[in-house]
Amino acid sequence: MQQEALEVVREYAQAVFRRARVPMEPLNYEVDWADQPSRHTSYPGAPRVPLPVALPDLPTLRDLFTGEHLPPPGGWTLDRLATLLRLSYGVLDRRLTVNWNQDLAKRAHFEHAVWGRATASGGGMYPVELFLVAGPSAPLLPGVYHYGTGQHVLERLLLGDVSGTVRAAVGDPAGGADSFLVASIRFWKNSFKYNSFCYHVVTQDLGALLGSWDLLARGLGVPLPRLLGFDSAPVDRLLGFDSDRESAFAVVPLDWAGAAPDAGADTAPDGSGRAGGSGPSGERPAEVRVRYPAFERSRRLREFPAATEVHRAAAAPATPAPDALADAAPRELPGEPQALPAPELARLARPLSAVLATRSSSFGRFRRPPELTAAELGTTLAFATAGRHHPADAGLPGDAPALTRLWVFANHVDGLDAGTYAYCSRRHVLLPAAPEPDGGMSAFLQQQYFLTNYTMGQVGAVLAIAGRLDAVLDAVGPRGYRILNAEIGAVAQRAYCAATAQRLGCGAVLGFDNVAMDEALGLTGTDERTVLFLLLGRHPDATADLMYRL
Repeated sequence: MQQEALEVVREYAQAVFRRARVPMEPLNYEVDWADQPSRHTSYPGAPRVPLPVALPDLPTLRDLFTGEHLPPPGGWTLDRLATLLRLSYGVLDRRLTVNWNQDLAKRAHFEHAVWGRATASGGGMYPVELFLVAGPSAPLLPGVYHYGTGQHVLERLLLGDVSGTVRAAVGDPAGGADSFLVASIRFWKNSFKYNSFCYHVVTQDLGALLGSWDLLARGLGVPLPRLLGFDSAPVDRLLGFDSDRESAFAVVPLDWAGAAPDAGADTAPDGSGRAGGSGPSGERPAEVRVRYPAFERSRRLREFPAATEVHRAAAAPATPAPDALADAAPRELPGEPQALPAPELARLARPLSAVLATRSSSFGRFRRPPELTAAELGTTLAFATAGRHHPADAGLPGDAPALTRLWVFANHVDGLDAGTYAYCSRRHVLLPAAPEPDGGMSAFLQQQYFLTNYTMGQVGAVLAIAGRLDAVLDAVGPRGYRILNAEIGAVAQRAYCAATAQRLGCGAVLGFDNVAMDEALGLTGTDERTVLFLLLGRHPDATADLMYRL
């Protein structure tokens, strides 16, 4: 069965990487914008618990990069949890900018407004949903809560301690925690626009959110182990999901400040003992689920067979052998290294809260001159790759290697010849891959980009995040697709933050011809392939932008 699931994942990934040349099914799909889902999931009728809105002073990106001036380690509090939720996935402002995106004209109208969030999301769909499963040591009543992104509240969906259900699903990595953050993905919030391509996008969206959480947890001084390899089925049942439409993708155990949780003291909502355990007669009690259904705006929910099939295949829990991922990391490359300027730490001296609150995608706003500099590029590369190691992922050992590599298409970079390079984070150098293509780098990049919201002649550099998907699948199993994409999304979010701190423009895109981009990097015939691309450059100093802070 696992071999069949692996083939499903490989075939789906191959279709994604070749979609610039062979369109994915369904062909000629038209988005029904009038019947799109709500951007903010809500549970009508559920009691609401307001969350604190005050935000604490957070360290700068420079401090996070160097490890200096960080708060002492501590436990979670409701204030810290509220900060994590609001600064990662809550609504922070209303934005209106002049750019080349096709839907710009209608964005001036309130019903089509863009509400800014700190974490990047493909198409601005934000398909990740956040739940708190609170146990006895939590600073609020035990139960299940949904984070309402539109109003920054917790919606209480169930009252009673069911943390044992989540702990049983994640196993030993939970430690003694009796509370958990659960990140699920509601596919329709993305697939209504991207159809079968949805699964590739949303698994990177999850990684971007986890990238924000990594930074915020470090800035708040709290632990944040991310568990991606667990059995999602019991968690889905607890949260009332149809697993083909929504499923739990990540779990974070929470240890509350001042609490001494007893992992054996779970009490089910009916008072019968551990949730999901046996009753006095030895009979298994009815399974507990949340009480309230989510509101669905769309009259018609479509499912796309390719996305459903790959999700079922990749849902198998990860089963890595010891040191399984040692051979799945990008291979060392030959070549004469080209030194980069040392990271300019002063350029990262902006508080994390300010960086997250002002992060945005550039769309058509890139302008040059002045050119992107090699120092700015190097600072972005160094910060983006500093957080790729995630020891808790899939129960992997703490020394698990990074699964991704950054490549650079240098287009207009002051101090760096146009061409392609591999970035070696260990030595902070570039390894030349190929010279500038005939006709120029700008023309090559524009030819390979099949969307219309960017002009490559104005872009300083294109970063390509690459990985060895087949090697990861061989090491971890079908769940490896989700694990690799999560790291890719986290790297992208860190690159966004580094660019924002330096007041550079950044835009993540999936609209390049991967086959042609891989050929330009010399990856043809290898098992490494490009997955996600990041555009870097400058914005003009004077722009007609509106940002209304909430």
